[in-house]
Amino acid sequence: MPLTVEGAALLHQMFRINWGAWRNLDAATRTELVDELCGTLEKMGSVTGLFSMYGHKGDFMLVHFRKDFEVLSAAEWEIRKLRIWQYCEQTTSYLSIVELGLYESTAKVYGALIAEGVTPHSAPWKASIQETLERQKTAMAPRLHVEIPPAKYCCFYPMDRLRGESKNWYMLPLEERAALMHEHGLVGRRYAGDVKQIISGSIGFDDWEWGVDLFSDDALVFKKLIYEMRFDPVSAVYAKFGSFYLGIRCNLEQARALLQV
Repeated sequence: MPLTVEGAALLHQMFRINWGAWRNLDAATRTELVDELCGTLEKMGSVTGLFSMYGHKGDFMLVHFRKDFEVLSAAEWEIRKLRIWQYCEQTTSYLSIVELGLYESTAKVYGALIAEGVTPHSAPWKASIQETLERQKTAMAPRLHVEIPPAKYCCFYPMDRLRGESKNWYMLPLEERAALMHEHGLVGRRYAGDVKQIISGSIGFDDWEWGVDLFSDDALVFKKLIYEMRFDPVSAVYAKFGSFYLGIRCNLEQARALLQV
């Protein structure tokens, strides 16, 4: 398996308002509950983003980035305890952690250790691997511990690598997977100035293997990027995709306006 380094813990929450119950509240109570929500979100700052969603999958999406799962849990419970939560239905959620795959470093480190005669999974092997991971974590810290990018739109979707009978990503040699991922990454780099992409790992945490967040000021670029990547073998042959969720950033004043009835 390729080595990976991990950073911020992520939680996506998609929910819709129970508009019937919400409308039955008097205006003063609605204002009080919205004030409480906005005060909490303001306190959370740039590590939580609120997005107004498109389509039937929900009204709003909350995206939380936190330094670890413990802090993330505290943030989730803070949202759950808001009084407005009883007028919301959480349609889905997704838990993951920022992940950077080290395919090239993995091949080099494994190759060097084998050349030195180090026994795989022995104490010296593990120590060398750990040293590599710590060095990479330090070098990549800005990419591992991030805030919500200040872009206008957010596109989120989960995905798997194919594990079928004839095509199985996990049965490919490391060198072949590394080469494929390198070519795949070149497509994404061409959109670097237009899209901020954050990959998160969710194996063992949620129903899919990875989550992908795309942030941009132009929603159309999501279509162009994802469509172009579909022609790359990593996506065309070895990828399965879950549902896509698109939201437009919603500041607190906009949230107040949307919740007025």
